[in-house]
Amino acid sequence: MKISTKGRYGLTIMIELAKNYGEGPTSLKSIAQANDLSEHYLEQLIAPLRNAGLVKSIRGAYGGYILSDVPSKITAGDVIRVLEGPITPVEGIEDEEPAKRELWIRIRDAIKGVLDNTTLEDLANHRDDEEVEGYMFYI
Repeated sequence: MKISTKGRYGLTIMIELAKNYGEGPTSLKSIAQANDLSEHYLEQLIAPLRNAGLVKSIRGAYGGYILSDVPSKITAGDVIRVLEGPITPVEGIEDEEPAKRELWIRIRDAIKGVLDNTTLEDLANHRDDEEVEGYMFYI
């Protein structure tokens, strides 16, 4: 499974909104400028996130977007599923021979586990000086 720019930039939007949670609406323009991204592209990504109920739009001169729930209740998996669709490493998994099918299922479940156990709060609070060594993945 490959996460496209839709998923990556969508997560960027959601992390920025999580960082600003409780401080009022955040404009897409400010998110685009802070992350050197296209504001027009972010506008295309925010619509499905709003339709899925993950963000709310606030109109007006000081409007923008806010998370619809606390950052600890929204996961990376929620965002990726909205923007990328179902999490499946291989198409037509049911047609595979049993050994390969079990492998694909284990890979899918591992990816789901990481995405569904990583909240926006985790991502917003991440510091660059944290050691990556703490994570060991066996595939």
